[in-house]
Formats: sequence, C-alpha cells, structure tokens
Amino acid sequence: MGNPIFISYRRDDSEGEAGRLFDDLTREFGSNSVFMDVAGIRPGVDFVQAIEQNVADCGVLLAIIGPTWASIANASGQRRLDDPNDFVVLEIASALKREVPVIPVLVHAAKMPSQDQLPESLKSFSHRNSVELSHARWPSDVQLLIEALNSYVAPSKATIQEPVHATVPVQLPPPHQPATTAPPAVKKSSVPWIAGIGALVVIVAAIAIYLVMRHAPSPQASASQASAPQAQAPRAPAPPSIVGTWKNAGSGRRAEDTISSLVISGSGSSLSMHAFGSCQPAPCDWGTQPAVVDGQAATATFNLADQAGSADTNRVASVSVTPNGGNLDVMVHNTFTEQGSSRTNQAHRTFVPGP
Repeated sequence: MGNPIFISYRRDDSEGEAGRLFDDLTREFGSNSVFMDVAGIRPGVDFVQAIEQNVADCGVLLAIIGPTWASIANASGQRRLDDPNDFVVLEIASALKREVPVIPVLVHAAKMPSQDQLPESLKSFSHRNSVELSHARWPSDVQLLIEALNSYVAPSKATIQEPVHATVPVQLPPPHQPATTAPPAVKKSSVPWIAGIGALVVIVAAIAIYLVMRHAPSPQASASQASAPQAQAPRAPAPPSIVGTWKNAGSGRRAEDTISSLVISGSGSSLSMHAFGSCQPAPCDWGTQPAVVDGQAATATFNLADQAGSADTNRVASVSVTPNGGNLDVMVHNTFTEQGSSRTNQAHRTFVPGP
C-alpha cells in the first residue's frame, strides 16, 4: 500500500493542526505512509486524477474539521462545499465512493456538520464516528488516534520477515573407515610420571602464593580506602522540561500572528508563560500569564486588548507548548473579533533554546 493514511484539510480552517498531525504520523509510520492532499502533488499533474489515485491507494482518510470547515466561502462568495471542484469535496467524496474508511478529526472544539449542511456526494459523511484533538491534550489524543490507525495501516513488504533457506549444498562427512588393529603398546614405567606431577604441583603452589602476597592490600591502604567516601552512581538525566527561555527557530508567512520568544518559569503544575510577539521594529511584549499544565504540555491565553500600547485590541491568542526532544512545539491560535463577527487562524512553530 503506497499511502495508507490520507490527510484532508482546509488551509484557512485547520492548516496548523494538519501540519502538526502530519509530522506526528510521519514519525510514527514513516514518510512513505502519510499523504497530505495537494501538498504532495507535483506541479503539472492533473490534481483530480492525482487525488483519485492517492485516495484509491490509501487505507484510511482523516478529514480535519475546524470551526469554519462547512461555512467557509471562496473569493466569489460561494460556499466551498457547493463547488464541485473543491479539493476537500473531491477527496472525501472519492473515499466514500470507494468505501475507504473516513475518520472525521475535530479540532478547536468543532462540531460534526449536519446532513443538511453537506452536498449530495457527502451526505453519508455526517454519520461517521469522529475523534477530537485538543491543544491541551494533543500528545495523548494523537496517541489514541495512532492506536486506532494501527488496524488500518498494513506493514510494508520490507518489514515482513521471510524464512531463510540455505543456498550452499550441505557437505556430508566422509564414510567411516573401519579401525585398524594397532600393535600392542610397550608398557612403560609410571615412576617418571609421578615425579613430574609432583614437581608441577610445587611450581603451581609457589606461583599462587606469590600472586596472593602481591595483590594483598597493606594495612595503611585498607584504612585509607575505608575512610574515603563512596563514589556515587551517576544520576539519570532529568526528563525534558518546558521551563526556560525559547526562541522561534524560523519565520512563517504570517509572522505577525505568531511569537518570537517565550520565557516559561515555575515548577510542577505552577507555571507561568511570558510571550513576546513578532512585530517590527522590536518584539511586542504580550505580558505574563499563568499556564494550564496537562502532563508535559502547557497552555496560556493572552488577551492583547489588556496590553498597554497594543495595536491588537480585538485579538485573543492561545499559546500551547509541548516538548519535542530538546526543542519545543508551539501552537498559536488567534481569534479576532471585529464588528460583532470573529475569525481565527493558527500557526505551528518549532522553538529552540534561546538566550
């Protein structure tokens, strides 16, 4: 099976979560076992045929559903679900038609769309059992999803152990030759043997006494060893921690919606998060907020309207962090409220230890 797991998502609705899930599943199943819709289609290839082929080859399709998945519209004002050439409609409809298992993955507290919200080709999608991925429980939620996907992802041929057969002819021993009659041996005296054995015993005893006397510790050495402190066994390295100073390892297409650095302090479940936004000419201080700790992950919410001098008076940013080896996975979810309506976006970044 070429691409057992197919990830379908809307860029304006759940791009950050889709990218983060793609990274997690690639680490678990390998890069050849996960396909993320048009991001994996080469330029110049017919996208409709490419989607049909990849859906036909996959073992399961994950449909990432965010809060605006069903209502989002294109540039002409048409709802994207009503566009027959919409990527998401083509992907899910092809999977349903081919009876490929389709698992809705809900993010940002999204709800499953009702049947009357869906076009005719997607009506049965509303009956699919869904799973939920939350920022606060991301590692544990993804682990549960991975356990569920194990029943859909078949092992590749390279991992199947074939029996090993010998290719070299087995060499048989030569036929047994009958024993020849030996001439009777001349009986020798045993006196020289007894004398030789006695001499060998004396030599071995002398060597043993010499070695014992050579390696026996002197009384002074024994006393000094008894008074010396016992060497302590090296301690195991501490588990990875999110406490410390972190900086953004790169910049995205919407750097103004992310953060440039984080300072996480405290211990145990009492942590606080100090964030600095990406703005010019200097980083914007978002202030310090308490963090909600869930296992190794932590989440803090920043209401930028509360920050003095902030231009984002209508913005609330939720920052979730998770340790990843020696680095930090940071997810920023922004909510903008303007004239009674709201819009959201999110960004997934990797942070490294910083000064």
